[in-house]
Amino acid sequence: MGMTITEKILAAHAGKERVRPGDLIQAQVDLILGNDITSPVAIKEFEKIGVKKVFNSEAIALVPDHFTPNKDLKSAEQAMMLREFARKYEIAHYFEVGKMGIEHCLLPEQGLVGPGDLVIGADSHTCTYGAVGAFSTGVGSTDMAAAMASGEVWLKVPPSIKFHFSGSLQTWVGGKDLILYTIGQIGVDG
Repeated sequence: MGMTITEKILAAHAGKERVRPGDLIQAQVDLILGNDITSPVAIKEFEKIGVKKVFNSEAIALVPDHFTPNKDLKSAEQAMMLREFARKYEIAHYFEVGKMGIEHCLLPEQGLVGPGDLVIGADSHTCTYGAVGAFSTGVGSTDMAAAMASGEVWLKVPPSIKFHFSGSLQTWVGGKDLILYTIGQIGVDG
């Protein structure tokens, strides 16, 4: 049997001819996403690594979108940490207040994510980019820090589940209703 699109993307980014569900791989990332909540932890971990530069300042996007405008002193300090990191390492895709938006909408709108890309982000909704044909997944802040230093991430190739739906949807029932029903049947972990 052939590979799924996810397997093809992961194989290409791991430099392998083929991968299978359950394989552990070291893969090159196309883009790393950080926001004002999770990036400060990643920045502290990055500084502990002791490298002098990020692997590629064009392949990192920092978006202060959770608390913009800042709601209190702590959120302002976190936003400042993002801004200072972006300046220090010349991060090309830092979205300052007034240019930022919802991170998972902003990156495709700006042409930073596309089909076949491998994207990681320290945010659980990073998987949103599957909608544009990318493989994307949320990672912890430590993994984000390591990827900012190396350009790589280790991943376990996920299994796939095939669903077959037949019939047609009733009026006012859409795709989101169908997937929410399906998740309700199989559970959030598949």
